[in-house]
Amino acid sequence: MAELTYIRAGDYYIPNLIADEPEPVRTVGKYGSLRHTYLKQHKHDLWRELAGSGKLTAHLLDIDNTVQEWMDRMLPQMMEAAGVTEELKARDQMAWVGLVNSCKAQVEEIIFAELIYC
Repeated sequence: MAELTYIRAGDYYIPNLIADEPEPVRTVGKYGSLRHTYLKQHKHDLWRELAGSGKLTAHLLDIDNTVQEWMDRMLPQMMEAAGVTEELKARDQMAWVGLVNSCKAQVEEIIFAELIYC
């Protein structure tokens, strides 16, 4: 434990307190919010258990992190399999956007089935 020091200000001694850097506040994102809604409406016992033990926010943040990892891993693979290339982007932007959106929707459907609504 660090020793407490004081600074003299006039006739008073004031503790020399230095606050630690606060941890950044993390908010629950889209997929964590979807999971929260699903748990509250369809898995009420689990939701109540997590909320009562104070683990609900950690669970929702974990879902957000896991979804981001899955998205980062699966989306490029899905886009490659669908033939989404820079050449297509230069040649026909609308087709490229359509394929990218289709791939993202497919990945989200997998994520919804495996992580959010289970």
